[in-house]
Amino acid sequence: MTAQTTQDAAPYLDIASPEFAMNSEAVREARERSWYAKTNYGYGVLRYKEVTELLKHPSLNQGSAKWPDHHGVHSGVFHEWWAKNLLVLEGEEHHRIRRLLNPAFSPTVARRLVPEFETVAQELIDQMKQKLDAGEQIEFVADFAEPFATRALCAMMGLPHEHWEFIASRANTVGLALSVSVKDDIEQVDEAVQELYDFVAKLITERRETPGDDVISRLVQFSESGDKLSDAELRNAIVLMLFGGMDTTRNQLGLILQTFMRNPDQWELLASDTAKYTKPALEEGLRVNPTTRWVTREANEDFEFNGLAIEKGTTVHLFTMSSGTDPAAFPDPDINIDADSRLQHHTFGGGVHHCLGHYIARADMSVAIPMLAENFTNITCPGGDEWLPDSGNHGPIRLPLTLTVR
Repeated sequence: MTAQTTQDAAPYLDIASPEFAMNSEAVREARERSWYAKTNYGYGVLRYKEVTELLKHPSLNQGSAKWPDHHGVHSGVFHEWWAKNLLVLEGEEHHRIRRLLNPAFSPTVARRLVPEFETVAQELIDQMKQKLDAGEQIEFVADFAEPFATRALCAMMGLPHEHWEFIASRANTVGLALSVSVKDDIEQVDEAVQELYDFVAKLITERRETPGDDVISRLVQFSESGDKLSDAELRNAIVLMLFGGMDTTRNQLGLILQTFMRNPDQWELLASDTAKYTKPALEEGLRVNPTTRWVTREANEDFEFNGLAIEKGTTVHLFTMSSGTDPAAFPDPDINIDADSRLQHHTFGGGVHHCLGHYIARADMSVAIPMLAENFTNITCPGGDEWLPDSGNHGPIRLPLTLTVR
C-alpha cells in the first residue's frame, strides 16, 4: 500500500447506488489500493490513520449542512430545522450551544439512568420469553431494539413511557431524510418534524411550570440563565435529541446483535462474564459494525493532504466502518472482546463534532447487550430480515430471530 495515490489512479465508489455496501469487497479492495476513493459526493477516506487525522483537521468543517440542498430540498420545515441543528453548526455558535447542552449528557447523568435502563430491558426480555413460550416469532427491532431505545430516551428526558410509540414513529419518518431519496419523502418528513416541534413545545411549557430532575428541565433552565439557549435553539436541540437518540441506538443494537450472531463464540464469552466483557463487547461491536457508516466533512479552504489537493467546498466522507477494520490499524480486525488493547474507533466521530450523546448511548447499550447475553443463546436469523442501505446510517428494519432461553 502506498502512502499517496494520484487522483487518476484512485479507485471510484458509487456511494449513491442502491447496490453500494460499506461492508463489501469493493470497499476493502479500494482501501487496499489507496487511502481514499473518489465518489459521486467528493472523496471517501478509507484508512484509519487518515480518518483519524482528518477528523480534527482545521481545514474541514462538518459537512452535512448542504445534504438537503444536494438532493433537491431547498425549503420546508425539515430544511429549516436541519440548517440550524447542532450537527451542522460551526464556529462560536456551535461552541456556545454545545457548551450549554453538555451538562445534560454528562457521565454522571448516564450513570444515574442505568437502573431505569435495566428495568426497561428486563421488561422487554420477559415479554420476549413469553412470546417464545407461546410459540411466537421474535422480531428483534419491534420486540426489543426500538422500544428499548425509545423508552431509554424517555427515561433520560423525564417523559412518560406512553410517548415512546409516537416518538419512534416520527423519528423513523425523519430518518428518511438521511437517504439519497429524501426528495421523494420530504412531505411526510416535514410533517413529522412539525409534529415533533409541536410535541416539544408542550414539553417545554410543562417543564417551565413544573420542573423536574430530567434533561428537558435542565435545558429549560439553561434557556433562562444569562448565557442562554433561545427558544428556537431549545426546540431545535430537543427535536434532534428525540430523533438521534432513538434512531442510532435502535440501529446499533441490531447491528451489534448481527455481529454476535456471526461470532457466537464471542457471545458465549460475553455471557460467561458480563462484568468483564460488557465494555469490550460494546466497543468491538461499535468498531466493526457501526450504524454511522461515514462521517461527513466539507473543506473550508483549499488545502493539500497526503498528496491530494482538496478544493474549498469539497465533500470528504470519513468511512468509519472501513477505518475501524483497517488491517494497518487492526492487524486482526475481526471482533475480539478478549483482545489486550485496541485503538479508539471513530463511530462517534471526533474533533469538535464528537457525538454529544455518546455517554448516554454507551450507558443504555451497556445495559441491553449483557442482559440479552445472560438470557438468550443460539441466536440466529431464519430469514425475512430487512435492512436500511449499507451507507450513511445503517441498521435493520426487521430482524426475525430464533433463539433459546438460557
